[in-house]
Amino acid sequence: MSELILHHYANSPFSQKVRWVLGLKGLDWLSVTVPVMMPKPDVLALTGGYRRTPFLQIGADIYCDTALMCRVIDALAPQPPLFPAGVAGQAAMLAQWADGPLFWAAVPLTLQLGGPTGILPDATPEFLKAFAADRAAMSAGLRRAGPHDARAHVASYFGWLEQMLADGRRFLLGNAPSVADMAAAQSIWFVRLSPAVAAQLLSPYPQLVAWYERVEAFGNGRSQPLSSTEALGRSAAARGHTACQVMPGLGFEAGAEVSVNALDYGADPVAGRLVGLSVDEVVVARDDERAGRVRVHFPRIGYQIKADRKS
Repeated sequence: MSELILHHYANSPFSQKVRWVLGLKGLDWLSVTVPVMMPKPDVLALTGGYRRTPFLQIGADIYCDTALMCRVIDALAPQPPLFPAGVAGQAAMLAQWADGPLFWAAVPLTLQLGGPTGILPDATPEFLKAFAADRAAMSAGLRRAGPHDARAHVASYFGWLEQMLADGRRFLLGNAPSVADMAAAQSIWFVRLSPAVAAQLLSPYPQLVAWYERVEAFGNGRSQPLSSTEALGRSAAARGHTACQVMPGLGFEAGAEVSVNALDYGADPVAGRLVGLSVDEVVVARDDERAGRVRVHFPRIGYQIKADRKS
């Protein structure tokens, strides 16, 4: 098994999604705690500009976005599968909904109802002001519902999940877990960080709460701490990368200078030389004086590729 290094922080919902995946698979991993907000010099040395949390490092290959990270982990440790036979497409689609509409309703509503001190009780006023400014910069241009609309959205979404579970199934797509469970549960996890908000939002949904507790029981696997300096050193010392190729007919040629950025938030571009492209993934190679020759991987869904005008 390749050495897995997860760059994350404790209160990150998407990080918890991946931690549960590692727990479900019973995996060992190395834990690098990243800053909650900018500046993130060691993060950017590895990613080339991507600043969202978490990301996964395997040698000098850097995997961005949990949708891709889950597929990478599943390929390395296939059992139990995140995309079970017969419901693989459903699992992927439900996870995409959970990572998008469900997340963007439940998480902002939790912050609106409980305030940031409900999630970060020890934070100073200065920190909270800087945190708010950092997140505002990341989500500039992203439209979000106000509290009344968001509460209605959350009630509908939680109600849908409750209905799915009403037949006694243990997980969202049956009696075996899938990636959809971890993706949906991350928002419930964040709600539960604020007990007062959780009491308001979750009490009408007993099946949902019982299902969440089954997901939470996966745990987080077995982790050992690693410093960001050590992670950079492991990248620089790595020999070789995960095999990839640029498939023909997808609009870009191997070796082209391109940039890749998210379409929704945290859209900082990552520039490099195109070394991998399929309908599922894009990979750019870049050099960093501390991280060495790095390949940064992104999923295609939710991201765009742009040709460098100088190429």
